[in-house]
Amino acid sequence: MTTTIQVSREVRDHLAELAKERGMSLGQLVQALAAEQPTAAQRAERLAADREVARRLIGIDLSDEEFDQAPDVLGNIYRMAAEKARAARGSAA
Repeated sequence: MTTTIQVSREVRDHLAELAKERGMSLGQLVQALAAEQPTAAQRAERLAADREVARRLIGIDLSDEEFDQAPDVLGNIYRMAAEKARAARGSAA
């Protein structure tokens, strides 16, 4: 079953060009773009599953509130790596 989505001509033309560049139909492109964007419910489900894996791996039953209060470890690693990369570029100059 299919449906019609109304968009401006500019958006339609833009999507058509993207689809052509990727060797897809316009419908396939819209489907691929939608699949890349999880809904709030899908993000919540993924977060709950990830937290359950973390609980199993570390062997400690942390509550969701404790997870929410925990530091952003991955974000901190990215920040430190970016700082080191900037410092290395500055030293090379």
